[in-house]
Amino acid sequence: MLNEKRIKEAESNISKYLEEGLLKKTKDDIALHIFIKNAKDSLRASKLLLDNKIPLWTIVSSYYSMFYMTNSVLLTLGYKTGESIVHKVTADALIALVRNKLKDQILDDYETIKEEAFSIAEIKSDELVETFDFERKKRNLIQYKTPLDNISKKAETSLERAKEFVFELEKLTTFYITSKAKILI
Repeated sequence: MLNEKRIKEAESNISKYLEEGLLKKTKDDIALHIFIKNAKDSLRASKLLLDNKIPLWTIVSSYYSMFYMTNSVLLTLGYKTGESIVHKVTADALIALVRNKLKDQILDDYETIKEEAFSIAEIKSDELVETFDFERKKRNLIQYKTPLDNISKKAETSLERAKEFVFELEKLTTFYITSKAKILI
């Protein structure tokens, strides 16, 4: 579960990122659709790589599916990362800007069990957000510092985490696109 220190750090960093242009307020529907496509493509690639016993790139592709889907959600909220330290900015923005919206979406999904849903949604949203940070760190460690022996199980875990992450965050993006389409009608 995310700890308060990590949450506060991410929230504090967002204002710095906005000041420094590492995170910008903008709308970009073209990039939004590209990020969604890239997230789904990365997830499919990850499955193919796992099936072909290529664990390192399964992990890398799984992480990137999460990265792209997070950036699509950020765009629906009116934010786009700049060109420097994009992975860290994305991780912090996920925590500071998306986490509570994700929790709300999950609450909606669990409407039939409202009292239990709040604690379940909070835990699940924190776990989803935490998996992004974990996979980001794991990808770096495995990609640059770990021998290729015996990482197949880690690759399977990365793919499963990425599938769940993309599935949950895609709901937020779909809600934005549907809402925007209703306004245009």
